[in-house]
Amino acid sequence: MPSRPHDQQSLPTHHAKRRSSVREEFAGVADAGGIDLDELERKIDDQTAAVIIQSPNFFGIVENVNAAAEIAHRRGALLVVVFTEAVSLGILQPPSAADIVAGELQSFAISPSYGGPYAGTIATKEKFIRQMPGRLVGETLDSRGNRAFCLTLATREQHIRREKATSNICTNQALIALMATVFMGVYGKQGLRELAEQNLAKAHYLSGKLQPRFNGPFFNEFVAAAHGRSPDEINRALLKKKVIGGLPLARWYPELENCVLLCATEMSKREHMDEVAQAFSPAQQAA
Repeated sequence: MPSRPHDQQSLPTHHAKRRSSVREEFAGVADAGGIDLDELERKIDDQTAAVIIQSPNFFGIVENVNAAAEIAHRRGALLVVVFTEAVSLGILQPPSAADIVAGELQSFAISPSYGGPYAGTIATKEKFIRQMPGRLVGETLDSRGNRAFCLTLATREQHIRREKATSNICTNQALIALMATVFMGVYGKQGLRELAEQNLAKAHYLSGKLQPRFNGPFFNEFVAAAHGRSPDEINRALLKKKVIGGLPLARWYPELENCVLLCATEMSKREHMDEVAQAFSPAQQAA
């Protein structure tokens, strides 16, 4: 995957702590901003356990999940798809080619709260269902024939073999999950699509005023190149207008010097996006 900065540090640390024999490899980034599929195919072999990709990825680019799945499955590996922007699923094709899908629901009306807690979700193909942590809720009918939900599968290890349990459900997690459930109930299928369309439209409005670094399809985040002004100068100018600027990427990606990661959502106002575009203009420095 076009690795996120934290993945490059946390995964090796995690494996070292557990004295695991698992070895991770990170594929490079193609010109479009997504995973380099040619490099991915060269790096995996018959000993590869899984290919993990995030879509939209760290740069906001929507990955070609089907192509990655074909490469992984050809070598007998699983494909794991991760998402961090749940709203994108209102408009993007669900990653049905994946064997495992994991993500979090922060954008479903859950406050950032300085980093959490959030609600995590996981899904898998039926043949892996008994290896999943947590409890599964299924759809059924009640005594009156109305649609209802019930606890379908809960491994007893959570009650009688707690030291070997794969999960632990606590009250705080259920509270955050309830918040996300209320959000989905309020918006519904059509409302979530309209919300995703707003994100898409506003991000593309902003990108049209700037110079995107990558040419791949994106949802509500994208990388913009700054010319004439450094990212720090741009962000300081925006902060004076009470607008939070983008994330400078040079710290983690030296090849992306003078590039910033920007995001526009349904909360972004046109005048604020115009101010961001103006801050990127070299003329603003002279002013």
